[in-house]
Amino acid sequence: MLWAGIYFPHLGIDSILRWHPAPDEPLAIIGGHAQRRDLIAVNRAAGQAGLRPGMRLIAAQAIVPGFAAINHDPKTEERWQQFLAAWAYRFSSQVYAGWPGAIVLEAKGSFGLHGSWPQFQRQLREDLTALGFRHHIALAPTAYGARLLARMEDGLTILNQEQLRNMLGRVPVRRAFLPEDCGDRLHAMGLRHLRQVFELPRDGLRRRFGQELLTTLDYMLGDAPELLECYQPPDRFDMKIELSYEVENHQALLFPVRRMTADLAAYLAGRDGGVQQFQLHLEHEGLPPTIVMVGLLCAEREAGMLFELTKGRLEQAQIPKAIVALRLIAKDLPTFVPGGRDLFDERPAHAMPWEQLRERLRARLGNEAVYQVAPEVDPRPERAWSRWSASKLPVAPQRPLRPSWLLHRPLPLRDPRPTVLSGPERLETGWWDGEDARRDYYILELSTGQRAWAFCPINEPGTWMLQGWFA
Repeated sequence: MLWAGIYFPHLGIDSILRWHPAPDEPLAIIGGHAQRRDLIAVNRAAGQAGLRPGMRLIAAQAIVPGFAAINHDPKTEERWQQFLAAWAYRFSSQVYAGWPGAIVLEAKGSFGLHGSWPQFQRQLREDLTALGFRHHIALAPTAYGARLLARMEDGLTILNQEQLRNMLGRVPVRRAFLPEDCGDRLHAMGLRHLRQVFELPRDGLRRRFGQELLTTLDYMLGDAPELLECYQPPDRFDMKIELSYEVENHQALLFPVRRMTADLAAYLAGRDGGVQQFQLHLEHEGLPPTIVMVGLLCAEREAGMLFELTKGRLEQAQIPKAIVALRLIAKDLPTFVPGGRDLFDERPAHAMPWEQLRERLRARLGNEAVYQVAPEVDPRPERAWSRWSASKLPVAPQRPLRPSWLLHRPLPLRDPRPTVLSGPERLETGWWDGEDARRDYYILELSTGQRAWAFCPINEPGTWMLQGWFA
């Protein structure tokens, strides 16, 4: 097995910058108790202005007055790590996200689908860059080793256990993710790198540090099977964004909504599913949230389409009060079946697919504004079809073959030698509404080679009336 380790050195700040309206202005995450507030992470603009992690908040405000300060929330980072695990699940069914700031996925089994490791790694980097997360990636025979090497150096590729042992030997003991305080204790004993630890007698290590240290070392080196509880995607998507400012118009919501629908699309791709209905909650202070429903006629997961539909619904929503948070919830997640296209499709590249146009019209004009011709229960041809809303189609009854061109009213058929191809199909109905129909229908081939749909009134045999033409 070969594991791809992905380390996110700036997970907290990246998760904020990707939806913040002004990511290029100085911004910092702050934490600590009320009497002492410190900077935990800063963006590039804040770093260039002189702010550093660990700096006191008061000192930072003196250097850069008015910079954006956001309170640290560990649960937020955990949620984003789970989101990244859902994204990684599209590449591998074995994904582990139990280590803070890192995920690992089994990569060798996916080479056949995603190409060799250089191609696979390029795709991982392109996706993560598009999602807005800075990252380090490494490949190693063990999950523990891949996680550790990804943190130490970006781009490492280790293919066998001997190379892995040599590379892990260079890792400082304090940065090796050893159990509890083992790293500090080993450092105090004069051991600086894992190479020195590997050379020590195992019995002595067990007596001094316990079995857990030896087990961790075995997992790193591949000397023992790794017992990881792999990630399983949840059955619903639930994402919430707290806005750092109050919003009173739709236009200001488009940037975070675009991010949320893109994240929903990434989640759906990871679980190989689609979405048919989801809700966007616009939360207010002191009022119940305004719920914007987005429904589709079939399962979809294309990010641009989901955003366009949400945008159309959002423009129709009435906002009673300023919005302080957004929440997107998707529970109906059916299987996604991609639409088929001909190999030699002549449709222009810029042309919009019919499904996308239909959903965009429904989002802009309303569910009842887009109609579709659908069969009715009444078998009389003049009443067998009607206009229905695309979202409320009736159950289509089973009927024999019908012509593609139905005449507005029946006309006498004037052909000296029609040939009966099929029939009769008797139709007796309409006695309750005064338009009684008692007919025997036939499919005829005329002397001209045309195929016609005609009937004879039951009480007038031999009188042909033309009802429609077959293509």
